[in-house]
Amino acid sequence: MSKIKKVLKKKCSKTSYEKIKALKNNDIMDFIGQYVMHCNPESVFIRGGSAEDEAYIRDKALRLGEEESLATEGHSIHFDGINDQARDKENTKYLLPEGQEISKGINKTNRSEGLKEVKGFLENSMEGKEMMVGFFCLGPTNSEFSLLAVQITDSSYVMHSEGILYRNGYNEFLKEGKNADYFKFVHTAGELENNVSKNIDKRRVYIDLERNTVYSTNTQYAGNTVGLKKLAMRLAIKKASNEGWLTEHMFVMGSHGPGGRVTYFTGAFPSACGKTSTAMMEGETIVGDDIAYLREVNGELTAVNVENGIFGIIRDVDRESQSVIWDMLTAPGEVIFSNVLVKDGKPYWLGDGRQIPDEGKNYSGKWNKGKTGENGSELTLSHKNARFTVGIGSLDNRDEKYNAPEGVPVGGVIYGGRDSDTCVPVEEAFSWQHGILTKGATIESETTAATLGKEGVRKFNLMSNLDFLAVPIGKYLENNCDIVKKLEKEPKVFSVNYFLKGDGGKYLNGIQDKRVWLKWMELRVHSEVKAIKTPTGYIPFYEDLKKLFKEVLDKDYSKEDYKEQFTIRVPEYLNKIERIVKIYKDKAPDAPGALYEELEAQKTRLKEAASKYGDYMTPDRLV
Repeated sequence: MSKIKKVLKKKCSKTSYEKIKALKNNDIMDFIGQYVMHCNPESVFIRGGSAEDEAYIRDKALRLGEEESLATEGHSIHFDGINDQARDKENTKYLLPEGQEISKGINKTNRSEGLKEVKGFLENSMEGKEMMVGFFCLGPTNSEFSLLAVQITDSSYVMHSEGILYRNGYNEFLKEGKNADYFKFVHTAGELENNVSKNIDKRRVYIDLERNTVYSTNTQYAGNTVGLKKLAMRLAIKKASNEGWLTEHMFVMGSHGPGGRVTYFTGAFPSACGKTSTAMMEGETIVGDDIAYLREVNGELTAVNVENGIFGIIRDVDRESQSVIWDMLTAPGEVIFSNVLVKDGKPYWLGDGRQIPDEGKNYSGKWNKGKTGENGSELTLSHKNARFTVGIGSLDNRDEKYNAPEGVPVGGVIYGGRDSDTCVPVEEAFSWQHGILTKGATIESETTAATLGKEGVRKFNLMSNLDFLAVPIGKYLENNCDIVKKLEKEPKVFSVNYFLKGDGGKYLNGIQDKRVWLKWMELRVHSEVKAIKTPTGYIPFYEDLKKLFKEVLDKDYSKEDYKEQFTIRVPEYLNKIERIVKIYKDKAPDAPGALYEELEAQKTRLKEAASKYGDYMTPDRLV
């Protein structure tokens, strides 16, 4: 410890060293000191969360060129390397002892070998650079939901992003002192070339569950580097499983019903499936858009938003369809854009509804229309996975309880995916277990640009959480089913599908229709509208939707549209069940028997209904 203190005093300013010393926690001092010696930075800056500290980080990001100022006050642009534009699923692995695995197909590597490799990449990786250390709180401060975290990085962009996305936890560490329990994150962008990570072949994201530590090397893209996001979620899933609560890949939002009533929903959608646009829906309020902790509190399922900001996909955000997000992105205030086109200090992105400039600067460097990449394909003006980072506190539509330490009561849970041919636009499950096992546990989605690899492939993604599971799939499903055992009333479970297509390949749902589906769900939570029972759940009556379309969108809703959208497609459902059963038998031999029982019961109901009404059942036939 004396050696570590000596090193820290040498590398830190007097102010930074006093911040570490004030924590009175030798474990934290040892953690920081060990990586100061190993990564060998020129200096160390300790972020305490003050306004001065925040300004220092922002100014440094601009000074070093990790970000550039844009024309609108408070806006900046960050570019990741052309081959560093999404989460690297292939090189994101759990460090596990020999012979141990979580579930079949979940990436892992031998713990001792993985640690040796990644620490080799970290050795002297910060030479000539400044190490930054941040203290953060996952979830609201002063809350039973709170988890603490320490981030080490040499990227001012990463530290700036975390300052927007997460609550300052330094004071929480001060209160906890030597008893602080916390997650640890170590990141280096590695050697830089033109301000981006050069050695992408050495990009690694390794998760050590034994030490609650995540290592990230030779990458800048936030999904690989902002430790408190999906990387912390993996650690929290394991912790939650051990302690009897849930960590979910879910938004939390307030839906405003009759008489000023607010009903809170959580929702799990894979990337680019409408998750952020749902959480930011016009006329509603947002608590958070990505990750939630859920606990039983006084007989109610209660949720908090883990984050304090949004790292959202910007593609297709335009003034007409997503006005709340659009207004935020075009007004003065702190926003980091990433991997969009910049022309004359103004950002442009795919699907923004504006005339595209002929040239500018983007993730590929200098860009012009028709520019091609290494493989000869045309480079788009903005990357398909381009993002924006903004604090929730700056949003006009933030919910008044977005930062409440006690969380919010969950009235309903929504599961969504990308499904062109099977599921109806909105449906309610028969029960909590039916919803978890036939909706949440069976999510399939066409792949998008949010992860590396081929687009347009239908992939299984239970609860939109498969990539982040740190416990066996069967155990995770049991945890979700069991959470309601202590509740006085089960929240309702719904599925939504914004991507259903007709025979001609045209989407059957308008972009704004989701506002109607949500209002119907809010009414169902309070049993204020009836529903039609189908083999797969409860769907709306036409008259209720007709009324809601007029009230919410001032739009006439035809019975023909209703019939086409809410037809029960038996062959497609049966094919889906067959696919899902095969996936679970292959990936999760520990899956609970209740899963197969629910799927088999659904299969039986579908076949029985088809024998009476045919393979494609319009709602009027089921009334």
